Amino acid sequence: MNFEFVGKHFAQKTHEQMKDVLMNPKAMGPEIYYYMIRGGFDQKNITVWEPGTVDSEFIKSYGHYHIGDIQESYSILFGEGVVLLQKMELNKMGKIIPDKVLEFKVRRVKTGDVVEIPKGFGHVIVNIGETFLVTSDNTDVLFDNKTVPKYTGHTDYESVKAMQGFAYYVANRDNQPTLVKNTNYSEIVSVDFGNLPVETLPLNMV
Repeated sequence: MNFEFVGKHFAQKTHEQMKDVLMNPKAMGPEIYYYMIRGGFDQKNITVWEPGTVDSEFIKSYGHYHIGDIQESYSILFGEGVVLLQKMELNKMGKIIPDKVLEFKVRRVKTGDVVEIPKGFGHVIVNIGETFLVTSDNTDVLFDNKTVPKYTGHTDYESVKAMQGFAYYVANRDNQPTLVKNTNYSEIVSVDFGNLPVETLPLNMV
């Protein structure tokens, strides 16, 4: 067995890193939001999210978009969560226009569920339960330049950072996961809220 990359398997996302995409970047949060055991090319990845909220926003992943021919699926091994899916408008050069959403979808998930991430969509995973949320996924993680990935493409985190997260945040409102609009976005063409309630914003913020 080759142990060459064992030291690179573990990764984590800290509060300092997550401030980029929080509903309230000034709020206090846990030191670590989630932990990743990265499988590389031939093993699945395991991710564990802490439970809880930052201010009122549930703990979540940073979020990213898939660029190119990337296919990904998540299996929910333990816990309860929400998956946010978002497809963006592209400019003439095929680059993401960060503030214009073509499709926004919400999927509520629990232990045993499998979520397919459609080609061209970005995603954020949110822990809305009182325990860890644990998933496995089949994304390639390349630790060197020799391995050939199964799919051609890459991931875009910068467009998410530019808008301070996805088009909606998931917040705890009276012990109910509720969608709160991110007012940095100028246009959202199509929405499927997956039966989650949506907080009404004042008219001057819509």
